[in-house]
Amino acid sequence: MALVVQKFGGTSVADPQKIQAAARKAIARHEAGDQVVVVVSAMGHQTDILVDLAKQITDRPSAREMDMLLSTGEQVSVALFAMAIQAAGRKAVSLTGAQIGIRTDSTHTKARIKSISTDHVRNLLADGAIVIAAGFQGIDQNGNITTLGRGGSDTTAVALAAVLDADLCEIYTDVDGIYTTDPRILPEARRLGSISYDEMLELASLGAGVMHSRSIEFAKKFGVKVVVRSSFKDMPGTLILAADQAVRRPASGVALAKDEARITLEGAPDQPGSSHALFSALAESGIAVDMIVQNVGQGGQADISFTVPEDDLVVALEHTKRVAAAIGAAGVSHDHGVAKVSVVGVGMADAEGVAGRMFSALSKEKINVHMITTSEIKISALVDRVDGAAAVRAAHQAFSLDRAQGELPHEATGAALPKSSPLEVVRRLEGMEDLAIEDCLLDSSQALVTFTDLPDTPGVAAEVFEEVGRAGLNVDMIVQSNPRGGRAEISFTVPADSREQAIHVAEKIAAARGASVADVPHVAKLSITGVGIRSHAGVADRLFKPLADAGINIDLVSTSEVRLNVIVAAEHGEQSLAVLRKAFGV
Repeated sequence: MALVVQKFGGTSVADPQKIQAAARKAIARHEAGDQVVVVVSAMGHQTDILVDLAKQITDRPSAREMDMLLSTGEQVSVALFAMAIQAAGRKAVSLTGAQIGIRTDSTHTKARIKSISTDHVRNLLADGAIVIAAGFQGIDQNGNITTLGRGGSDTTAVALAAVLDADLCEIYTDVDGIYTTDPRILPEARRLGSISYDEMLELASLGAGVMHSRSIEFAKKFGVKVVVRSSFKDMPGTLILAADQAVRRPASGVALAKDEARITLEGAPDQPGSSHALFSALAESGIAVDMIVQNVGQGGQADISFTVPEDDLVVALEHTKRVAAAIGAAGVSHDHGVAKVSVVGVGMADAEGVAGRMFSALSKEKINVHMITTSEIKISALVDRVDGAAAVRAAHQAFSLDRAQGELPHEATGAALPKSSPLEVVRRLEGMEDLAIEDCLLDSSQALVTFTDLPDTPGVAAEVFEEVGRAGLNVDMIVQSNPRGGRAEISFTVPADSREQAIHVAEKIAAARGASVADVPHVAKLSITGVGIRSHAGVADRLFKPLADAGINIDLVSTSEVRLNVIVAAEHGEQSLAVLRKAFGV
């Protein structure tokens, strides 16, 4: 007998007929001998209707009362869902978040789960009932109703699967799985049979709206096997698994984050503490920064560029301008008309020429790249928002993602999760959504090459990395900072034993384009890996502050959903590793 958590989104329970159809899926699982917990969202556009009602009363409703109001949407759904199962002659019990025992912090409208009690749910399951749980909501230590924010029902479902040691978490939605990109942008997008947690985290954070990144963080942290499938079609869906179980492809998907805004702190003093001053101010306001790019300092100054959701631009700008004045930076610039296109794949690190293929595809479409940041499984480029859809199409075609590239048989990825001991279950209940840093790693085997004064024109990144690719150079980090004065700067790292070849290629590229080349023979790369790096405001500052306190300057920065990379001077590598491991408790 398996324990299965099923989640049905708003479109899956939009009317009584759809609720009855979803209830039949839960009943079928139960009749097959499984214990079933169902997590339900509010019906259709009910949440939007409730928000509109609040706005008709006041322009500034309190967050506490909004949680009280919005939580009623799920209460309607769970009651109707339980009635549908009972009408079919089966036993069902509906529960609010508080009745389940979902304890959260007190951050209204975007609370984080602290713990979940399992006793009540287990007793109901043992009694033969199908448990219908309200998604999106919990209760804080003072008994106040809280809501989990965007994607909260997904988070509830995966969190329940985690603490109950469920064998499977099924996410039923209006699409039949995870696609190589948004089919609304590109009709030839293809459904994937499986995808890794890390790939899904990157795609979710980049605007792939099928699942929210917080729910995938739970799945990765606790090893929950998740399948995304259609409520309306009998399809196998997409399994989300650990990287060692999923297919390793150079590219699994292309994602577009449309509502990005870019801010650049220009001419910041190139010394320990500048990054800390900036990101501590942003963290105090709860602003989660996405892309962070710091270029190689020149003349005692460096530019620090970062992106935030466009909704946070005004507040982020205010803080950045205050920091600029305090540290004596040259100024602050920003652009709200940008989008981020990213190629994601766990097999990227094993494949040659991935960067060149992506940038060449953008170049052929005359799409200019304003910033670049990379990780081991992702390449992200900031482009003009009007070019976003074209950039997705170009990258998708470049990696032939419209064609099948090998999938595991669906049943081959279905190994049951090992059951946890009671003590392990108790441990899982503590700090469920806390930042989980897995490791801090040091790589002292790389050299850094930097182009300055490259022309800021479409295709310059493609030209650089096509040449680098033809030379057979193995590139790790790539960072392109926000261009200034019509000139761009691109830095990349290569194995130190390839430095001379890299310089030779770089000088050829630079000479043809009126640019300059600088290099550092040996650098230290520090990588923080874990779960929650992007969704927790202040993670960047937790990295920058201890290094600044130790008097260690950061030469280069790049970020992703699951990794934050910095380059420091080689002689500071071991000290930086010790400092960061102490700071993050690893």
